[in-house]
Parts: sequence; C-alpha cells; structure tokens
Amino acid sequence: MSGPAVHPVDAPPPTTEAAPPRIRMKDVQGMSGTTGALFLRLCQFAFAAISLCVMATTSDFPSVTAFRYLVGAVGLQSIWSLSLALTDVYALMVRRSFRNSGVVSLFAIGDGITSTLTFAAACASAGITVLIGNDLDKCNLNHCTRFMSATAIAFLCWFAVSPSFLLNFWSLASR
Repeated sequence: MSGPAVHPVDAPPPTTEAAPPRIRMKDVQGMSGTTGALFLRLCQFAFAAISLCVMATTSDFPSVTAFRYLVGAVGLQSIWSLSLALTDVYALMVRRSFRNSGVVSLFAIGDGITSTLTFAAACASAGITVLIGNDLDKCNLNHCTRFMSATAIAFLCWFAVSPSFLLNFWSLASR
C-alpha cells in the first residue's frame, strides 16, 4: 500500500521588525489645517463682512427684525470664520493638520450652527425683500437694492460655509 508523500516545508524565519506604522487618512483640501480650508474661511469672512457692511450702512435696517437677525448672524459668522482662518494659518505655519477629535468636533458643530443661522437669516431677509419689493411696491421708499445685495451675499457666505461643515463632519465621522 502506498501512503501520501509529505515533503517538509521550511518555516520562514521569525522577524523582529515592529508592525508597520498606521496609515492616516490623507488630508482632503478643505479640511481644517489645509490651504483649501484657509481659502474657504477667507471667502466666508469676506462674504459675511461685506453683507454686514452693506446692511449696516442703511439707515432703516433696524426697523425690520429679519434684517437685524441678518446683521447678527453674519456678524457671528465673520468672527467665527476669521478665528478659524487664523487657526488654519497657524496649522499651515507649523505644518500640521488638526487630528484631535475634540477640536474637529468643535469646528464641525460651530460650522453647523453658524451656517444654519446664516442660512435662516438670509432666507428671512429674502422673504422681507420680496415683500417690500414685489408685494408692497415700496422699493422707492427703502434701500431695496442694498437689502437684496446684502441678502444675496449672505447666501454666498452660506455656500462657502457648507463645504467646511461637510468636510469637518466627514473627517469626524471617518474616525
């Protein structure tokens, strides 16, 4: 009777090397601490500051609550965006990105709150400008073009904040 033929196999020598280092997620442009994030923050700040200045230079914006809300929302947005632009400049100077989940969650929550406030204020102001301009036909008595310009720029500010929020939230969720 014949049996199966077994050929001995040499075991590989044991290695004393350490485990390979963990690979971190690549920084996507627009996440905190990148040049894309700095560009987005500067755009957010510029749009919020322009909207604030255009609305604040009119004499009759305090008479409408939605316009006061817009001034408050874009004022908060400009402070938030300028603060985070400075942190992005610091991160770029020291050549590090933000990886601490607490910091990234603060940025994501702050972006979510300020973007929601800016969007709500822009929508409310847009409704009032349509009411004044189209329904009441009182544009010749008010600063309708300034109100409309400030509202449109506030929407542009919201468009610039949205990618920052989504990328920070994605970075937080992918941990």
